[in-house]
Amino acid sequence: MFKKFILFLIILISFSSCSFEYDKKLKISATTWIGYTPLFYAKEKGWLDDVNIKLLNVSSLSENMYLFEAGNSDAFVGTQYEYNILKKKDTSLKPIILLDRSYGGDIIMSNLSIKDLQNTTQTIDAYLEMDSINNTILQDFISSYHLKNKKINYINKDQTQIAILQAKNTQNPTIIVTYVPYNITLSKNGYQKIVSTKDGLELLVIDAMFTKTKTFHIHEQQFIALKKIIDKSIDELKKDKREFYETIKPYMLNMNYDEFKEAINDIIWINKEISPQLKKRIGDAKFPMRDLI
Repeated sequence: MFKKFILFLIILISFSSCSFEYDKKLKISATTWIGYTPLFYAKEKGWLDDVNIKLLNVSSLSENMYLFEAGNSDAFVGTQYEYNILKKKDTSLKPIILLDRSYGGDIIMSNLSIKDLQNTTQTIDAYLEMDSINNTILQDFISSYHLKNKKINYINKDQTQIAILQAKNTQNPTIIVTYVPYNITLSKNGYQKIVSTKDGLELLVIDAMFTKTKTFHIHEQQFIALKKIIDKSIDELKKDKREFYETIKPYMLNMNYDEFKEAINDIIWINKEISPQLKKRIGDAKFPMRDLI
């Protein structure tokens, strides 16, 4: 009788653990970037609700980082830049899910050509999110295109603020560091793309999801489920771009379908397969891959 009771208790505990593995809400923050749309798609489909995950949509890369640092999100999606900044403060931070590589999605725009920027004697206004990969991209551009001798006025704005700039109202030579989909609005506002992570910049920019080791252990089953959800979202995108676009359209700043199809070409999904060459570059960048789901 006692043995039967113990067996019943074990079965009950087993079923209880399965039922309550998603009891704790997992909060993940993300900016409006084309490479994070699988998360927004999953949110709109209700798939995140199924595993008790709340997606927080923030307006800037730095806000995303500060939200996590303050403990208001359990995980965030970002680039290796944000990871390296926060890793110095908490060595337990680690990447757990790879998303994409920027292949034209990070862009420098201007009201002048590169040659005109090189020849100008005026101060150059540079708009960017200072505490983000934007800063690394700008420094790479300045170095690669011999602008180190120029006087540059750094203006720290988030992308929603930058996107309202109008080239016709710009007095000084201007550089804007931006990314998809904000570049589309800036192009309509009169600015031109001068370089990107596909053309003119050799910088490696990868996006991943990051969390602390303790948080991962608490929410491990949710993270594992989320990885499958992200893969499913990307599969749906490849299967039916129109349906995917219609689902995530509210997040895409008035981007039309043709613009969306073009923007998707500005990233390379690395959620499943990574080429040996890219794997080497990621390794050379000292980006850890051992804990990836």
